[in-house]
Amino acid sequence: MLALLLLLQAQAPVQRAALTISPEDIRRRIGIIADDSMRGRDTPSPELDKVAQYIGREYRRLGLKPGGDRGTFIQRYSIDRVKIIAESSAAFVHGGPGATLKYGNDFIFADNLFASGDYAGDLVLVSGPLTGATADTTALAGKMIVLASPRLRSSDRERVFNWKPAGIVLLSGASDSMWAQIVSRNNRPQMRNPGRQVGGPVALGLRMASLQPTAAALGIDLAAAQSASTFAVQPLTGTQLHVRARIQSLEHSSAPNVVAILEGSDPTLKNEYVVFSAHMDHVGVAGPRGSGGCRAQGADSICNGADDDGSGTVAVVELAEAFAGLQPRPKRSIIFLNVSGEEKGLWGSEYFSNHPAVPITNIVADLNIDMIGRNWRDTIVAIGKEHSDLGATLNRVGAAHPELNMRPIDDIWPDENFYFRSDHYNFARKGVPILFFFSGTHPDYHQVGDSPDKIDAEKESRVARLIFYLGVDIANSAERPKWNPDSYKRIVTGN
Repeated sequence: MLALLLLLQAQAPVQRAALTISPEDIRRRIGIIADDSMRGRDTPSPELDKVAQYIGREYRRLGLKPGGDRGTFIQRYSIDRVKIIAESSAAFVHGGPGATLKYGNDFIFADNLFASGDYAGDLVLVSGPLTGATADTTALAGKMIVLASPRLRSSDRERVFNWKPAGIVLLSGASDSMWAQIVSRNNRPQMRNPGRQVGGPVALGLRMASLQPTAAALGIDLAAAQSASTFAVQPLTGTQLHVRARIQSLEHSSAPNVVAILEGSDPTLKNEYVVFSAHMDHVGVAGPRGSGGCRAQGADSICNGADDDGSGTVAVVELAEAFAGLQPRPKRSIIFLNVSGEEKGLWGSEYFSNHPAVPITNIVADLNIDMIGRNWRDTIVAIGKEHSDLGATLNRVGAAHPELNMRPIDDIWPDENFYFRSDHYNFARKGVPILFFFSGTHPDYHQVGDSPDKIDAEKESRVARLIFYLGVDIANSAERPKWNPDSYKRIVTGN
């Protein structure tokens, strides 16, 4: 009986801290950051900066330690707005029948360029599913890789980049009218990915018909290669691709992440960290063609992003409040991270993972939260459960708290590749075990209807409490989370 009483006494502070995560606070905070006055929190924008400053003030009020630049809670990363100089950009196929490829007519740049540059390498055709890459890929370094697949999925991007090619060529069979639309979009000024490395590899979208004469001269059927079912590497012997890329910088700006740290209580384990992350940006205001797919509805043009990801943003702040009030503090330290640029391509989390507030090897887990304020009331999807023992820990924690009526379930949309589409992925690719808490999309996803009044704050409070209990367990565990070895090879090393 005495042991049971001592256990209950130890649990009481944790339960009291969990109960500070309340529907009222969630509703109030989402009402602030997803208000029309925040104009959809685009990256970059003055309104996004206002949200970052608000979150920083909350962390300061809670007595947390700043983890940003120069002793502040804000970490900034640079963004340039650039435009491709079409008339100065070109590509040339040397060998075989040869070809001069004109930007816009024959090819486009398929990824944001970091800088003007010249790229060249031998042409190699890669066909079949990249996940089945069994051939020797070490010989692909420095080559111009022609991917027969018309799309490079997020899950494949890291694998291909690990081959260290000089360039990546994506074949397109788009019709003339569709190609014209693609070129029109590509020619608009765009924000440059701040995480893209200088010098490498250049990525092109190339019309299949423009490469077909070269391939045909070598006896290669590109259409057949696109439908190949097994992975294969085939050099286009005697041919090289030279690419001249030219861009113009139109505007320089920057965007914020917010970083706060709660120091752990254990003299040794406090040097390890559990991260709670969420993105505070959204897609801004609907334009004539919509921003991020968002279209105006009557007089309403504000894409509020209350669920995406106002819900995750305020959950991280609520978690910070719960942990700040917990005595004794957890053994490991906690990082509360609100990033921006997720909607542009995971920019803020990529920057943080490359410039972390603490050594990345000291981060034992990232618990990422994105869109938890709507849909089902009694289940939450935890993407990534199968990749580490965090899944088993979550199941155990969930079973220990039936009062939450919140059951964590596995990824029910594996074909959507959500594992590679939110900020946790930038931690996973660095070797940090992750879980991604997600309630799924809905008809208001990236639309003006994603408004604060539709958030189920009571449901979200139970999801956030479950994540809090999980964080306490991880932070106090004697052992750090462990990867499934096969998942580590596939996700981290690209094998």
